Amino acid sequence: MNAEPDRLIDQFRRAHDGDPWHGSSVRAILEGVTFDEAAAHLLPDSHSIWELVLHMTGWRNEVARRATGQPAAEPAGGDWPGIGEPTPAGWRAALEALDASHRNLVDVVKKIDDEQMLRPSIDPRNQPLGAGVTYYELLHGIVQHDAYHAGQIALLKKLL
Repeated sequence: MNAEPDRLIDQFRRAHDGDPWHGSSVRAILEGVTFDEAAAHLLPDSHSIWELVLHMTGWRNEVARRATGQPAAEPAGGDWPGIGEPTPAGWRAALEALDASHRNLVDVVKKIDDEQMLRPSIDPRNQPLGAGVTYYELLHGIVQHDAYHAGQIALLKKLL
């Protein structure tokens, strides 16, 4: 039994589309948000809901990649990828990519055992990249990252 990876998977599922302790899941928060609402910049110098979704997706994928022993890097599409031309199809694709990033992260963590959780990553500490941490810290970090940004999305949705 791999107790800690199993607990993390439970946290990922609750936060993504389950019933997290802290409030609504990210998918529940995103329910009913239209493509034009998702693209809107509701506050000066803030990200849109769509940008937050792409950011979360990218970092989930990057954490999953790191959890397989790969060196730390920025997400493949960048830290804050642009949304391109806002369209209904583009918004659906962004939501589907968010769901796929969740499934990918769960699949990766299923292959980790308790012993690996306490091992340090192979990367030197790089504060901007969040490198040089154990797998435990890395994977708990993405739970915290998602909760933080889900809260931002919830506040932006209220402004709509």
